Amino acid sequence: MSQSGKWTGGEWLNDLFEQELSRRGAEHQLRKRIPLTTIDSVHVEIDGRRYVNFASNDYLGLSHHPAVIRAVQEALAKYGAGSGASALVSGFTEAHRSAEEAIARWKGSEAAVLLPSGYQAAHAIVQTIAATDELHQGGVRFLLDKLCHASLVDAVRGSGRVFRVFPHNNLEKLERLLGDALEGQLQIVVTESIFSMDGEAADLEGIGKLKQRYPFLLVLDEAHGSGVYGRDGAGYAAEKGFADLADVSLVTLSKAAGVAGGAVCGTRIFCDGVVNWGRAYVYSTAIPAAVASAIEAAIGVMKAEPQRQERVRELARRVREELKSGGQKISEGDSPIIPVILGSEKRAMEAANSLREKQILAIAIRPPTVARETSRLRITLSCDHSDEEIDRLIKALRGI
Repeated sequence: MSQSGKWTGGEWLNDLFEQELSRRGAEHQLRKRIPLTTIDSVHVEIDGRRYVNFASNDYLGLSHHPAVIRAVQEALAKYGAGSGASALVSGFTEAHRSAEEAIARWKGSEAAVLLPSGYQAAHAIVQTIAATDELHQGGVRFLLDKLCHASLVDAVRGSGRVFRVFPHNNLEKLERLLGDALEGQLQIVVTESIFSMDGEAADLEGIGKLKQRYPFLLVLDEAHGSGVYGRDGAGYAAEKGFADLADVSLVTLSKAAGVAGGAVCGTRIFCDGVVNWGRAYVYSTAIPAAVASAIEAAIGVMKAEPQRQERVRELARRVREELKSGGQKISEGDSPIIPVILGSEKRAMEAANSLREKQILAIAIRPPTVARETSRLRITLSCDHSDEEIDRLIKALRGI
């Protein structure tokens, strides 16, 4: 309180947040960062103690691959540490152009636009589509799978456009929504190929059948499918034979690619639209050229070393089978994302702490990131995990 006896704006805000943070703490929902030192792709050090990292999305271990590191070092020497401006001013270098062309070839699209993060790529896609309101008299409506990533949900909500949410992978509900569309209204279906918190796959075959009967655009988030699935890691849609199903796709380069950034993939016309209407792109400083060069190198490694993809999927199948044989309910598939559902926030926190005592790092995922009573450990695997480390993980999870 100020000397006048009145609350100042800053004090009011702090008091409000303090109450809410205290409530979150009491309900085991308080988020905290963990300062750590990265040792390599699957090991970290926390407070002087070494842990096996089962919390990273570095599925192929490319963050520490010599070819990727070398590309960064060479580009740093050539371009410097930062890009200095947005891509539309002076931040778009030859390295960015080359990386975008490499991404487009990798994903089998006409073009790609590189952004600083997957979150921004999601916003740029939605902003570009939303801009058609000015050009398309019937307007647009977004139809989102309930488990879509927060970046997509935030982007659609922020656009101010009409949207509906359908139950996860419930194509019967999606079909009813498509059938109820207003005449002339453009329908945009938004889903992930591999869902980030559950590791489940979208029913691309079912969506493809719907597309034969109803006119809609498909926005497919391949953040967790790219690198792990498809020839050269081209993605889950490519592996299932639906590479041409998505009208626009999103890929993040911070997961299997092991670097940073996100990209919009689509037709050349749509990508030109992103450059003009995607505010998240237009008004953001471009990623450093060194990062763009690292992305291109990572794509090269995926093509040259397919055994990395094979290894991580083999480990994913093994962990699932072992946990199921021990009586635990585990999602199907071979995604490196394996959720161990524990229910309450308290149980998830206790389980994470139990693993920490065994020098295993796995993060408790709690509301509001996931629905109430579905708090979990989100286990993520890398091709660089050793068989002995996988054995340790399985033994520890069986004990929970």
